[in-house]
Amino acid sequence: MIRTVRQAEQTLCFVCGNSGATITCAESGCHHSFHLPCALEGQCVTQYIGEFRSFCWEHRPQQAVEAAPAQDTTCIICMEPVGDSRSYSTMVCPSCQHSWFHRACIQEQAMRAGIYCFQCPLCRDRDWFIPDMLTMGIRIPFRRPTWEDNNAYASLGVRHQRCDASNCLYPHGREQAEREGPWQLLLCSSCAAQGTHRCCSNLSQSTTSWECNTCAGEGTASSTNLDSAGPNTASQQGLEPAPVSAGQESSSSGTTSQAPSGPDRRSQVPESSMSRQPGRAQTRSRSPLKRQAAETRSQPRRRCRSRSSRRGPAQGRSRSRVPRRARNINSRPQ
Repeated sequence: MIRTVRQAEQTLCFVCGNSGATITCAESGCHHSFHLPCALEGQCVTQYIGEFRSFCWEHRPQQAVEAAPAQDTTCIICMEPVGDSRSYSTMVCPSCQHSWFHRACIQEQAMRAGIYCFQCPLCRDRDWFIPDMLTMGIRIPFRRPTWEDNNAYASLGVRHQRCDASNCLYPHGREQAEREGPWQLLLCSSCAAQGTHRCCSNLSQSTTSWECNTCAGEGTASSTNLDSAGPNTASQQGLEPAPVSAGQESSSSGTTSQAPSGPDRRSQVPESSMSRQPGRAQTRSRSPLKRQAAETRSQPRRRCRSRSSRRGPAQGRSRSRVPRRARNINSRPQ
C-alpha cells in the first residue's frame, strides 16, 4: 500500500528510522512501512507484477522448495558460498533444485537477460523458474537482452565476401564477385570463413563445393605418418622378401614364413632370436622347398590294399599259380 505525501511525512521507515516511508506491507493488520531503497537491507520483497504488492521481512513469501544446500555449495553465478540453508539472500531453482544462487546475483542476471532470455542458469527451465522468481521479488524487465543492444553480434550474420586466394585474378578486386561464371565466389564448405573465385583456384563450372587449405588439412595426416614411419624390417637386415606361393604360405608358419627362398641361402636371423617352444628341439631354418619335402616324408604312407580285398570274396581271383588252361584240362571228364 502506498500512502500519500502527507501521510508519508509522518510515517517512519522501520529499516532506517527516517520519515517518508511510502511503502506499507500488503499483509492485513501489518503496519510496517519502509522506503523502496531500504527494502533490500530490511529483507523486504516487492513483486513487480500484478498489483505490485510489497511485504515486510515477517510476511514475505517463501519458496515452496524444501531442499537445503549441501555443505560447501557455491553460487552458480559468482561461485561464492551460499550458506547451509535457504534464506532471504539464498535462493534455489524450483525446477531442478540443484541450482543455488544469491538474490543479488540472480537479480543482476535478470536485468541483463530480460524476459525473453531469463532462465535457470543450470537446467535452463523457464516455465517454473520465471513465475517463482517474480513471486520472490526478482525484477525481470520486459525487453531484449543487453548483449543484443547496439548490434554487438551483428557481425555473426554477415556473409564472407572476399576472395582469399594468394593471387586474385579478378580485375575488379577481391571484394567483388559475380553470381555465376568463372568469377563466382565460393565459400569454404567447412568454415565459411574463406572464399575464392572459381578462376582464381582453377575450379570448373561443375564444382559446387570448395574447401580451404586450413580445413582440408594439407600436410598434416598423410605426410606426417609417412615421415614418422621408419623403414621395414627387411630393408634394415638387408634381406629381400621372397615370393611365396599359396600352398607354401599356408603350410609355413612362424619364422619359416620369413626365411628367404632358395636351397643355398641360409637364414641370417641369429639363433638366439628364434622363438623357443617347450617340448620341441631347436632346428635350423630350412627353405620352403626342403621343408615341404621333409613334411611329405614325415606323413604316414597309405597302405595299398589288394584288388581282391577291394572286390570282396565273391569276385576275388584264385591264388593258385597253375595256369587256367591247365586247370581246365585237368577238370575234363575222362
